[in-house]
Amino acid sequence: MPFTSQQTLPSPTGAQLNLHMREADGAARGVVQINHGLAEHAARYARFADFLAARGFITYAHDHRGHGETTAPGAPARMFGPLPSGDKVIADVEAVHALIAERHPGLPVITFGHSMGGLIAMNHTLRYPGRAAAAAIFNAQFTPGLAVAGAKAVLAWERFRLGSDAASRIIPRLTFRAWAKQIRNRRTDFDWLSRDAAEVDKYIADPLCGWDASVAMWTDLFGFIAYVNDDIHFGGLQRDKPFYLVGGERDPSTEGGKLVLRFEKRLHGMGFSNLVSRVYPQTRHECLNDINRDAVMQDFAIWAEKIIG
Repeated sequence: MPFTSQQTLPSPTGAQLNLHMREADGAARGVVQINHGLAEHAARYARFADFLAARGFITYAHDHRGHGETTAPGAPARMFGPLPSGDKVIADVEAVHALIAERHPGLPVITFGHSMGGLIAMNHTLRYPGRAAAAAIFNAQFTPGLAVAGAKAVLAWERFRLGSDAASRIIPRLTFRAWAKQIRNRRTDFDWLSRDAAEVDKYIADPLCGWDASVAMWTDLFGFIAYVNDDIHFGGLQRDKPFYLVGGERDPSTEGGKLVLRFEKRLHGMGFSNLVSRVYPQTRHECLNDINRDAVMQDFAIWAEKIIG
C-alpha cells in the first residue's frame, strides 16, 4: 500500500520537498528517516514503511533534489542544482529531520540510506552528529580515494566539453552499464538491481527511475564520497554510535559487498565499537527489493528494536 500521507515541505534551501510519511500501527517506538538512491524516488519504499509500521516505527521519506516530485530553484530533473549543491541536499535532509523532531519529540530517529542515499545519510550523520540515534547504510559505494580522484577528473573534462547540466556520457559506462554486464544471462540491463524480475520490470516501467544523471549530479555525488573518505570528519561522532551496514554478495556496485566490509573495517580502525554488518548471499543491489527482502527487513527491524531499547 502507499504511504499514509504525502505533503510538500518547504526547505530553507528553497526546495519544495515531496515528503511521504507512514504512521506506526499502534504506539510509536521510533522513527526511520529514509534516503533513497540515485535515479529513483521515495515512494518505492512504501512496502518497507508498511513493514516498519507493523513493528511500531513511523517512517519519513522525501524525494531528493532532481528526483521524483521535489522541485528546487535551479535544480531541474537529474540535477541537485548548480555546482556545488551537495550541501543543499544535506540541508534538505536536516529540514525533514527537524520536522520529525517537532512532530515526535522524544522518539529516537534512525537515519536510513540506500546506495546514493547511504552516502547522503552518512554525510548528514557526520555534519549533524547529535541528531539521529543510529545510522543504517545499505549498498553504499564508499569508493577509495584514488578512484574518486579519477572520477572527478573525468567529470571536470565532461563539464568543460558538455556543461554541468548535460548527462554524463562516461560515468554511466563505468557504473550502471558496467554493473549490468556483470550479471550473467541477464534479461535486462537493470537485472543487477534484483533477482526479482517483477521488481526490475516495475523499475523499468517507472518514468521517475533509471535515468542518466547530469555531470553536476555525479560531481556532487563523488563529493559526498570524498567527504566520508576523510577521517577528520568523524571527529564529532561518539565512538559507540550504532551503525548497521548492509550489502549484497552479488551487488556489482559494492564489489559484492567488499566495499561495505571495507568501510566497517575503517570504522573499527577509528575506534567505533557499535557496528553490525551483513552481506547477504546471492543478493544484488536493492536488498529491499530482492527475493530475500523479508529476511532483510526482519534483520533490520531486530537491530532497530535493540537500538531504541
